[in-house]
Amino acid sequence: MTDANQQLPLDRDLAAAEDATAPPQRVHRSLANIALVFVGGAAVNGLRYWISAVTPHWAGVPVATFGINVAGALLLGVLLELLAGSNLNSSWSRRLRLGIGTGGLGGFTTYSALATDTVTLAAAHPGQAAGYALATVTVGAAASIAGIWLARRTLQPAASTPAARP
Repeated sequence: MTDANQQLPLDRDLAAAEDATAPPQRVHRSLANIALVFVGGAAVNGLRYWISAVTPHWAGVPVATFGINVAGALLLGVLLELLAGSNLNSSWSRRLRLGIGTGGLGGFTTYSALATDTVTLAAAHPGQAAGYALATVTVGAAASIAGIWLARRTLQPAASTPAARP
């Protein structure tokens, strides 16, 4: 069996920036990458908490968690598709993905709250809890696909759109 660390990518950009003779570090061991995730998450956790605190439940269903997760899935789809199609060099693309995607949107979306809300809801209304969990995952997946579609539409070159005729 191979070590799981052997399968993780190396951060060649970090090694080159610090010492050209040093071997590349694993991406997950880079303090700069860890800091990007931390700062991104810290920046939005308060927003997520505030939205959850001010949004009332509808018929016992925590709609704030649902909305946060769906919005986060949409934005993550947009971000990752834009970065995949961008001309940014790989180190900047990785930094944006870690800071905004993993840290920011990972901190904004809250699947641990989804699990907690589902279990709490299941105690009183098991069917409603199952529907809530299924709807969150299904609509979230659709939102991420919609985000990818939106990003692809913005990436299409102007030349591919039909020219206006005089």
